[in-house]
Amino acid sequence: MKQIALLLFLFSCTLSFSQTPAPEFGKGLFNLIGKDSTWTMKIATRMQFLTTTTWDQNSNDKWVDPHSTALVRRARLKFDGFAYSPKLKYKIELGLSNRDMSGASEYTSNAPRYILDAVVMWNFYENFELWIGQAKLPGNMERVISSGNLQQVDRSMLNSRFTIDRETGLQLRHYFYLTNNFLIREKFALSQGEGRNVTNGNIGGAQFTGRIELLPFGEFTGGGEYKGGDLAREEHPKLMIAATYNHNSDAVKTRGNQGTYMVNDIGFHKTDINTLFLDAMFKYKGFSFMGEYANRDAKDPIARNADGSTTGDIVQIGDALNLQSGYLFKNNWEVSGRYTNISWDKTITGNLPENQYTLGLSKFIVGHKLKIQTDLSYLSVNEGINELMYRLQFDIHF
Repeated sequence: MKQIALLLFLFSCTLSFSQTPAPEFGKGLFNLIGKDSTWTMKIATRMQFLTTTTWDQNSNDKWVDPHSTALVRRARLKFDGFAYSPKLKYKIELGLSNRDMSGASEYTSNAPRYILDAVVMWNFYENFELWIGQAKLPGNMERVISSGNLQQVDRSMLNSRFTIDRETGLQLRHYFYLTNNFLIREKFALSQGEGRNVTNGNIGGAQFTGRIELLPFGEFTGGGEYKGGDLAREEHPKLMIAATYNHNSDAVKTRGNQGTYMVNDIGFHKTDINTLFLDAMFKYKGFSFMGEYANRDAKDPIARNADGSTTGDIVQIGDALNLQSGYLFKNNWEVSGRYTNISWDKTITGNLPENQYTLGLSKFIVGHKLKIQTDLSYLSVNEGINELMYRLQFDIHF
């Protein structure tokens, strides 16, 4: 019923505004401004359609057992603007596809997780901004880049294994210029530690995140430090170097605020988990490079019952490296490549190292707002378990 009600609401909005001149393509469906100019709202939507085929490599080095899927990878509805004053901004983003809403559990009331972002941002003094609500934490660069602005079909294995994603809490952000061009940004977050849309918490402790970003040559064009590829074709070299440190106190999940809950016979296994990210982005005249390093460690990574016996749950500790580069031609075709390595602490997790090599091809019709992307990936796990994956994706953003 909730889905039907939402569709009826959207349909009524469409009828109400059908005669209203719309913004340019990719700039939102409607841009609303209050009569007294004390509030604004931009309404936008986007969709991603993905097909994937994977093959396994058998003992004779032949690719066998193909598996294919086709799905609506993402379907999003977004609202943003300001209320009362331009210094008080807000953002709401809803995920409507099955993948967007997945992950329901007893800790999220066993309900679809519609809400991605619901946050207000208050510029309360000079270059200081306070965020309140649920939003992406200031984590690794690849996570903060919108899924609609990625250079390749999707994010790397580094992100899927190590990201700290979204959470509810407070964030304090500030920036200043060291020189005329050298920009420094500081970001701090205090959040509940168990991921997004949690309704039965907080079971563990709080989570603390700090990030610093150095931009020695100034801001990228159009926020390009958080967009894949050099679609702006930067006339001058642009560089961002950043570091994030995350401490999750008494964490009860296998990947910090991600993964599965570590349940034992007296409740939950709790341990402090620390995650470090180092990343960089460089762009110049159509060439782009992104590098990321991640490391996760835990005080007591093996979950145990009261009598000391193991439960089978283990904190996924180890490190990862992701290197990605591409070149955008003048006809807006881009060729990109990516190498990702995941090195688990084998004595704790028992997992084997993973290496993935990806070659991507993208056609940007209207920038990231209308594009077709495809890539081919080869995954090698300790020279014994190999996989080939082909993906094709179409993006459209209104």
